[in-house]
Amino acid sequence: MHIVKNMHETRTNILLDAADTRLLAALQRNAHLTAQELGDILNLSPSQAGRRRQRLEAEGYIKGYAAKLEPTRVGLTVQSFVQVQMQSHAPEAAQSFSRLVETRPEIISAWTLTGEADYLLRVYCRDLPALNILIHDVLLPHAAVARVQSQIVMNQFKADAPLPT
Repeated sequence: MHIVKNMHETRTNILLDAADTRLLAALQRNAHLTAQELGDILNLSPSQAGRRRQRLEAEGYIKGYAAKLEPTRVGLTVQSFVQVQMQSHAPEAAQSFSRLVETRPEIISAWTLTGEADYLLRVYCRDLPALNILIHDVLLPHAAVARVQSQIVMNQFKADAPLPT
């Protein structure tokens, strides 16, 4: 066993065996696999494969299952990465900015960074005017924000891939 520590929690993770790793890789490719199909992939009985999946879910290796939508089919034609530089790094400012980001559905993921930018936001908007509103009417007016820089995605030539296992 090894210990994984982060700033929020300490937990023990059991090392994964080869079957667990193959199971996780298969589920990342297709989360709809039945216990029978997983068993066939892993050379296990369906009940053994199902128990492994349940254990990996219970232990937090599998966080959930979701459908991947095609952004343009649901009217989201602009993808952008938005870098935000803060003028204040006080804990209250960071918490306030974090709450703002959590309320915005067009911001689909957010990271804190090292380097010049403090945050990187991945954004999907209907169109350029919607991105403009997000930047100029939502992000820039925040009291702790000093600077916002956006990069509009011209083409995503590699789709979001499964995690390496």
